[in-house]
Amino acid sequence: MHPSDYLLLLLAGLLALSPGQPHPECDADGRTNSSCQQAPGVREGSPSLKIAPGNTDFALRLYHLMASEAPRENIVFSPLSISAALAMLSLAADSHLQAQILQDLGFNLTEMSESDVHRGFQHLLQTLRLPGSGLETHVGSALFLSQDLPPLPKLLNDTMAFYGSKLFHTSFRSSVGAVQLINEHVQRETRGKIVNLVSSLSADTESVLVNYIYFKALWKKPFKRSRTTPEDFHVDEHTVVRVPMMLQDQAHHWYLHDRYLPCSVLRLDYTGDAMALLILPNRGKMQQIEQVLTPEMLMRWTSLLQKGYFYRKLELHFPKFAISGSYELDLILPKLGFTDLFSHRANFSSTSPGLKLQASKSFHKATLNMDEVGTEAVAATGVSTVFTSAWHTHRVLWFNRPFLVVIFSTSTKSVLFLGKVVNPTKP
Repeated sequence: MHPSDYLLLLLAGLLALSPGQPHPECDADGRTNSSCQQAPGVREGSPSLKIAPGNTDFALRLYHLMASEAPRENIVFSPLSISAALAMLSLAADSHLQAQILQDLGFNLTEMSESDVHRGFQHLLQTLRLPGSGLETHVGSALFLSQDLPPLPKLLNDTMAFYGSKLFHTSFRSSVGAVQLINEHVQRETRGKIVNLVSSLSADTESVLVNYIYFKALWKKPFKRSRTTPEDFHVDEHTVVRVPMMLQDQAHHWYLHDRYLPCSVLRLDYTGDAMALLILPNRGKMQQIEQVLTPEMLMRWTSLLQKGYFYRKLELHFPKFAISGSYELDLILPKLGFTDLFSHRANFSSTSPGLKLQASKSFHKATLNMDEVGTEAVAATGVSTVFTSAWHTHRVLWFNRPFLVVIFSTSTKSVLFLGKVVNPTKP
């Protein structure tokens, strides 16, 4: 009798920014033009746009679950990295499990086929890799297979064609060597930002799937380092920490104070095909804003923040920080409907009829850094003035309390990063 073979899914999500040379993207008056919104290769009806609503729905469902289980903790993850890895994993599943995985990811399979979903991810990942996007975005996957497994040509061909996965043969009998190989690959592919993703592997592990995203971009309007000073950040009613607070007081930004919800929303653009949406609840109103955080609300805010009226001079105080998050997705995803994925009912025999593969563990690790030149994700909490119609009014926005951050690929309408900054001093 053969022991059960295990398919271990490891997800490494990362967003990082570092210095470089900005270039003009918008008209002189600040209004966004078509080149700001459209990257090469993305047109109306493109495959990547078809999967965008499902990806956003999954991202927010996962965020709500994480926030409910740790309401006072920082949150940072890459929903795109997780979705792509799970969709890639579904290629190894039988038809029943593949449909369940894709439906739990938010895709309506009565409106699109499984192949439509995989083509959507294929186009999305190819678009993010385009050199003309103005960003350095590196998205990839790697499949580590035991040397004892038989050839799996269909799986290898499909994962390479749709997800650009790399293949490595290794011996899992030496768990120390396998862990080192995987960790070194992930660390290299994420420019050293994700380290020690895997701490140990069981002796009966047969394959490891790793997915990662590296995002490097610059603010279109960088902050001056000389103007960064220590300021208070109010974690809660009883906790205040000191953070390096950046300042801009002469620049125009897209922002609004919501007339119907107790929050302010700021849009910060990168020099390429991406933007950050920073959502700052009024003091004590984080939970209320989280309850209305839906795909429709994100669409409403992004639509409003394309109107010239909301492009105004702003005194902006914004924290400089670095946080990270690690998650055991095999304990989280079943609460979102992935009931069979990590159970004995899972059937991954499409890779080879003679094999019984089971997904045992799933890890996701993300880092989020923000400084004067760019971001690895953004977070902000502060105080804002009430929205009025007078252009001469002095507007001030302090991100000095917990806030939400969403980083979008503008052209593909995909959420690359999602998080909440509760305590910017906590790594």
